Amino acid sequence: MNKRYWAIALMAMTAMGIVAQKPMNAPSGGKQISDELIGIFFEDISSSADGGLNADLVQNGSFEYSPSDKDGWGAGTCWKTVRPGHALGNLEVKQQNPIHPNNPNYMHLMIERTRQFYDYKGWVGYGLQNDGWDGMAVKAGAKYDFSVFARNVKGDAKDVRVVLVQQQGWGKDPKLLAEQTIKVDGSVWSKYNCTLEVTEDCSNAVLQMLVLTVGEMDVDMVSLLPQDTYKGHGIRKDLAETLEALNPKFMRFPGGCVVHGGGDGFWNTYRWKETVGPKETRKQQKNTWGYHQSMTIGYHEYFQFCEDLGMQPVPILPCGVNCQGSNGGWGLFPTQAQDVVAMSDMDEWVQDALDLIEWANGDVTTKWGKVRADAGHPAPFNLKYLGIGNEEKISPEFIERFKYMYERITKLHPEIVIVGTDGPGSHPGNPDYENGWKLAEELGMPILDEHYYEPRDYFMKSRQYDSYPRDRKTKVYLGEYASKDKKLIDALAEALYLIHVERNGDVVSMTSYAPLFARKNATNWNPDLIYYDNEKVFPTCSYYVQQMFGQSSGNYFYGDCVKIENQDKSEGDGMLQEQSVVLNTKTRQLFVKICNATANEKTAKLDLSRFKIKGEAVKTVLKGQPNDENNFDVQPIAPSTEKVKAVKKTDIKVEPYSFIMLTYQL
Repeated sequence: MNKRYWAIALMAMTAMGIVAQKPMNAPSGGKQISDELIGIFFEDISSSADGGLNADLVQNGSFEYSPSDKDGWGAGTCWKTVRPGHALGNLEVKQQNPIHPNNPNYMHLMIERTRQFYDYKGWVGYGLQNDGWDGMAVKAGAKYDFSVFARNVKGDAKDVRVVLVQQQGWGKDPKLLAEQTIKVDGSVWSKYNCTLEVTEDCSNAVLQMLVLTVGEMDVDMVSLLPQDTYKGHGIRKDLAETLEALNPKFMRFPGGCVVHGGGDGFWNTYRWKETVGPKETRKQQKNTWGYHQSMTIGYHEYFQFCEDLGMQPVPILPCGVNCQGSNGGWGLFPTQAQDVVAMSDMDEWVQDALDLIEWANGDVTTKWGKVRADAGHPAPFNLKYLGIGNEEKISPEFIERFKYMYERITKLHPEIVIVGTDGPGSHPGNPDYENGWKLAEELGMPILDEHYYEPRDYFMKSRQYDSYPRDRKTKVYLGEYASKDKKLIDALAEALYLIHVERNGDVVSMTSYAPLFARKNATNWNPDLIYYDNEKVFPTCSYYVQQMFGQSSGNYFYGDCVKIENQDKSEGDGMLQEQSVVLNTKTRQLFVKICNATANEKTAKLDLSRFKIKGEAVKTVLKGQPNDENNFDVQPIAPSTEKVKAVKKTDIKVEPYSFIMLTYQL
């Protein structure tokens, strides 16, 4: 074949994305910035894991809920007895010879009679019902994998009818949506499975297990998982796809206050080793936000999710210092020191970090690499970042323990980028901020994690990073931030601030809005980026701002290509209009972003003469009234897109309360 044929074929394959284009050189006048500016921060708050990202429809499937989780809770929470046909029996929570010591509770069923005088239209048996989280939303034609650990204790092998039903009210037969029968015939713990195929849509289905044979049996680890999960890894698909649309470069997890036990103390510190391996062996515990963590989503699932979305994992480990909120630290005595681990015990916490690196990156022949491989992932996860601590008070006790961990980890693993912490309220002048930066500079720390939640005026008027020294070795990770409301004007305030962050992308290397998720009717914190119920996802205005920035990441910033005219200094001292031009030399895309958070139309004069733009551009616009907000009932705010002619010089009308992004292919 001749050279011309191959040239044409190469052009076609490049256009289809089969062959990547060669990265381009950046035109003069720009400065190099981080191409990992937009990521996500996942913490199990507001039922974000169980009842959220965890696709399992069964709540308290292992009978481990406890009064220590929440007043009034117990092993039977979310369960009820069912006995159609007037079957007789009894239930008892037991702990003798459990599946695993980390999962001590199970339910013992004693079935005395499976029917009385009639079959109740075939609906007989004695057993359990689980309502999930406000019911279970199931779809017609969809398949759901049921599983349970069970053992036959007394009598013949047990026939167990597994059904999904919709309750029809008092005196009415439930509507059958799906059914299967399993036979529990072993006297030792074994896992039993079946698949339920649903006949019609239902938003409030319930799961029932009806034992049809007299005798005694034990059950534990009940699960009902849709077969259609995100890339088959047990993650709720619509929530995952909502995150995928953000194009995040990394995910920080598992917290947040969850990491260091919140206000509960060291007994409730998140220990990663207890969240890997078979799910029936994982150690469940109270969530610091006042409910239960099943650890169905543990470190393996977090890392797998990062891999599935193409994100860098950023796990955060505790460093022997408990949250300053413990023992009333947030109350009348906010200067109270944290609880701390004795220095003689700190080697355990260091070893946890070293073992995590081995688990994530080690060969299958290593102890912890084998644990990863046995869970189905023989290839390493290629961990790059590791956070130590979460917004602790930068006290002398914290500094001593952090340095102890930092020095030992970096000595053995200089390839790992350690992310430090700068306490809550990371603004210049705050003692924790000043002490955190002093420690970072002393250690030559690569990245320091700053956190702050502020009213919208802060994000509209502050430009914190303009004054940061350019000769610092330590970069900034803005790990938690948000305007304290969820109206459009708040999202625009965040857009203004993120343009400021892009301009300072040589100093700030990463950002992540927080919190990420909140379940309807189970919200611990407001605002959040994404709300949801069993059936739908409700993105906020801020979500769309994050999406626009995530989809326009690049590695060069140009500040002189756009000039916003008719700026009124009375409008926030001219700080309510911002612009940026970002080039991605890998994808050969150019992004222009202009934000106008004023009540007046602006004119932006655009000059892209230095770039070889061609064809059409895509124009994305987010706009509305300042007090507009998306909620569960109304979603008035979403970006609109259109194709426009790509020209190098033009005037752009920027409507009041709007955010514009133009995408060019070079």
